Amino acid sequence: MVKKGLLVVLSGPSGAGKGTVCKAMLPTMPDLGYSISCTTRQPREGEQEGVNYFFKTREQFEEMIRNDELLEWAEVYGNYYGTPLRYVEEELAAGRNVLLEIDIQGALQVKRKYPNGVFIFLIPPSLAELKKRILGRGTETEESFKLRFGSAAEEMKHIHEYDYVVVNDEVEKAVERIRCIIHAELCSVKRNREYYMRLIQEGQNDAVSFD
Repeated sequence: MVKKGLLVVLSGPSGAGKGTVCKAMLPTMPDLGYSISCTTRQPREGEQEGVNYFFKTREQFEEMIRNDELLEWAEVYGNYYGTPLRYVEEELAAGRNVLLEIDIQGALQVKRKYPNGVFIFLIPPSLAELKKRILGRGTETEESFKLRFGSAAEEMKHIHEYDYVVVNDEVEKAVERIRCIIHAELCSVKRNREYYMRLIQEGQNDAVSFD
């Protein structure tokens, strides 16, 4: 029924498992496209240009900011992250659903520009599990770990600005919860007003013709 694409924004504290959940969910939802972000941080092992991120120099990213080429952007732990604006606009206009996996700062920027998006906050089952996941990456220094873990409690305070909260206790369960949210939103009355108003009008016209 919905003709315009649905913008789905998934975010949460570092270590909540956003990337893992997205990777597991996308193959199960062919009508959901993944928006690739730009970043100035260095690629991690196994990450590919144009697949995981568009890797930019600081100068390139700041030029994109000046040219208003980003839907949202933020500086997180000394690196820039942002979402290319053109891709998202073209996908939504074509009726395709778009998934943004972004940090909390970016999600709140998107909400101001696209308040009709679906905003989902992913959280770990406990802070102990969050600590385990961050350390499990093997990419953090002691200083960066303290910075990331210390900010988690502060980031949790933004949950009330989202539409839904999903606990990532098991990846498969988290994926199914998000799938259910998306399907429910696609069937919501507010997103199908044009469709049902047309049906009401057709019904009224038919009633007039019958008389």
